Amino acid sequence: MRILAVHSDFIEVEVKKAAIKQPETLSGKWPRRFDEVLVIFTAVEKGDENVSETALKLTEEILSVANQVKCKNILIHPWVHLTSNPSSPKVAQDIILKTEELLKEREFSCDHSPFGWYKSFNIKSKGHPLSELSRQLSASPSGPSKDAAAKSEPSVKASELEIVSKSLQQENQLKSRFYIMDLEGKLHEVDKFNYGQYSGLKKLATYETKKVRVYEKEPPHIKIMKEHSLIDYEPGSDSGNFRLLPKGRLIKKIMERAVTDCCVDYGALEVETPLMYDYEHPSLKKYLDRFPARQYVVISDEKKFFLRFAACFGQFLIAHDMVFSYKHLPLKLFELTRYSFRREKSGELAGLKRLRAFTMPDMHTMVADLEMGRLEFERQYDLGLEWNKMMQLETEIAFRVQDDFFNENKEWYIGLVKKGGKPILVELFKERYAYFITKFEFNFIDSMDKASALTTVQIDVENADTYDINFVDHDGSKKRPYILHASISGSLERVIYAILEAQAMKMAEGKKASFPLWLSPTQIRIIPVSDKHKEHGNKIIKQLGAKKVRVDIDDRDEPLGKKIRDGQKDWVPFIVVIGDKEIETSLLSVNIRLSDEKKDMKLEELVEIVELANSNKPFERLSLPAELSKRPII
Repeated sequence: MRILAVHSDFIEVEVKKAAIKQPETLSGKWPRRFDEVLVIFTAVEKGDENVSETALKLTEEILSVANQVKCKNILIHPWVHLTSNPSSPKVAQDIILKTEELLKEREFSCDHSPFGWYKSFNIKSKGHPLSELSRQLSASPSGPSKDAAAKSEPSVKASELEIVSKSLQQENQLKSRFYIMDLEGKLHEVDKFNYGQYSGLKKLATYETKKVRVYEKEPPHIKIMKEHSLIDYEPGSDSGNFRLLPKGRLIKKIMERAVTDCCVDYGALEVETPLMYDYEHPSLKKYLDRFPARQYVVISDEKKFFLRFAACFGQFLIAHDMVFSYKHLPLKLFELTRYSFRREKSGELAGLKRLRAFTMPDMHTMVADLEMGRLEFERQYDLGLEWNKMMQLETEIAFRVQDDFFNENKEWYIGLVKKGGKPILVELFKERYAYFITKFEFNFIDSMDKASALTTVQIDVENADTYDINFVDHDGSKKRPYILHASISGSLERVIYAILEAQAMKMAEGKKASFPLWLSPTQIRIIPVSDKHKEHGNKIIKQLGAKKVRVDIDDRDEPLGKKIRDGQKDWVPFIVVIGDKEIETSLLSVNIRLSDEKKDMKLEELVEIVELANSNKPFERLSLPAELSKRPII
């Protein structure tokens, strides 16, 4: 299938005469005009006969473009002239109608030009960089037919956009078994377990076994991140790339420091590695096929490179060049990768849950043997529990294990389940499709019952060989270490997604949403009752200048009620109203968000509460003017 997407001010379509023996019956009046519309010129080709798969692929691509250009109005315009290898009219019409149906299910306004008619049209393209995009799509892994490829070269070759690893292909074909392990270590088939109070675990089991990844409508965190001016789509980049606005960058920066401190305090050596690697490097090429992800490919000086999808290979190449012995083990390397890249399917891109450029804290631990590996695996499991508790996130735990390793270490797994305090999901597989024999994931379940892996740790049994990594053992001989891959937080964008989704679920229950206090961009907001109280409010701002507190002042010429409501919309934890009484008594009238109470407090008392929340955590100052009147509208 070939498409040409044109973001348009308008298109006017006029029906001329029938082009096939049985054209679509005309409905409504023609000619018709469609305003502020994304026009999808479409040609269905031979090889696209699987209507459901092709329609879903087309829907995913349209959604990807529509989200980039922020357009909710779609017109599908059959245009056979895009190909010299068209499908039968029946197949083409069925795919167009099915795609229209799928887009409407996702709450897009969608229509199509009559099928089987000659038509004239007048169109005005918006002319921005993304207003005209061409694509070639294939619903099947094998791609378009050879005849189609020979007769008409695509404007963008799929091979130039992404590489799909053999591991990912094997993972898609993997026949694994899923169970629930209870606190006593008994395995239950997922559809026979009595979930009772464990509704989150049931949702995780359903998500993993049914594998329905595409969202039917926009996840609520997207609306929240925009309303709070945290993060937004970047229309000048590829789908799945975002711009971080000041408040969003502040939250992420604090998280970056927090997870870096966590790993460095744990004993990791912090390093930095390149974004781009030689696709033909022998060790890297082998690893590419053992990592279950799609990669971006870059051509430079006729050489093929790929954008890193993790920090693994950069750290492994460092480890290859290091000289170390059993005395240095466990040896840990850490990098906060800003950014890692994975060319996820467009239909699976969903705000901050799954994106194509992300910040991944990656730590790799070299260990002497599996006994040391299990010990470090468990310590990193504990770090993950602590991290998610600090983020105030409830997670469901999943283990993915090769059969033999599970049977040999079942008592150890039971201990880990008991440490987590609730049943877990276990996936067992006979043959490894990647480099690890076991891994765990802490999964967040969002408002639409989709699961997202946050914390994860894997035991790698291949890459010491692949990268020729050795350590000197007690007897002076060279040995291969096992390697643990760990991301204590998971991608930081996904952590923000989880926080926002958790708050969306709270709001759906009628509760007040909030950021963890230590992450809240503004922790205290001063609101003067009138102009004459602004001076006192600014004095408080100056008094707090040396404190570890993020404070601002609403000095705008707005009514008091509106200022308070805006503070509530911003989820400000403490709103301080300054009037005559407060100046006279030196007591602050404080609106406390979480308890929904108003309380008179001394300034020192309020500051102590906030500094206590900030203690033992990284602190960053507010990266916006303290005066709201001086802030641009973002």
